[in-house]
Amino acid sequence: MGSGNSVGSGNSGADQENARPDRTGQAEAFDAIGDRYDEAFPHKEGQLSAGEWLIGSLPGGARVLDLGCGTGLPTARQLADGGLDIVGVDLSGGMVELARKNVPGGVFHRLDIADARPGGTPDLGRFDAVTAFFSLLMLQRAEIPLALRSIHQLLLPGGLFVLSMVEADVDDFAIPFLGNTVRVSGYLRDDLRRVVEGADFEILEETSYSYAPAIADVPPEEQIFLRCRRRG
Repeated sequence: MGSGNSVGSGNSGADQENARPDRTGQAEAFDAIGDRYDEAFPHKEGQLSAGEWLIGSLPGGARVLDLGCGTGLPTARQLADGGLDIVGVDLSGGMVELARKNVPGGVFHRLDIADARPGGTPDLGRFDAVTAFFSLLMLQRAEIPLALRSIHQLLLPGGLFVLSMVEADVDDFAIPFLGNTVRVSGYLRDDLRRVVEGADFEILEETSYSYAPAIADVPPEEQIFLRCRRRG
């Protein structure tokens, strides 16, 4: 499971702020986990493969937003090393500090995706690609379509979007995670595809991996990776 905590609802104005669930506990859990996350999840073949696809698909200097950047490893560093201009956001201040150390060439913000939009504070602008590796699963299901619309708005026309989720039919479900408790949501793969396509993305490729984390309290999981393009 990924470390991203950066995602929230995609409503606007005061309604957006009022509707956003309190994710303080999520942020505190990942502050406490810190770089132990990378120790628990040492093999990230699907994530690295998706990163290589982005590097090969984008021109040098293209802007990429890493939603739920965690410690910056491996994605932000991989993309920065590949010549891309990286911006990362995460709700966990501790993760953002680690990302700044691990990827000194990137720009990182402590931010909920509800505030990660063109014209927001800070104004992140728009991007050639967005990654969301295991960050959307930190949302309640009702928020995920809204978050996908925010991502659509952050992308330039024809921009690329890579996401991964753990396949699971759960909504806001509490799980033990590296000595802490986090709440996660998920979909079965056909449902995930429908939600992503419903947010006006074309799914270019789907891959999946059976993954057993290197720690006892995190069960094996089926990871789904989607490579997408923004329609419109």
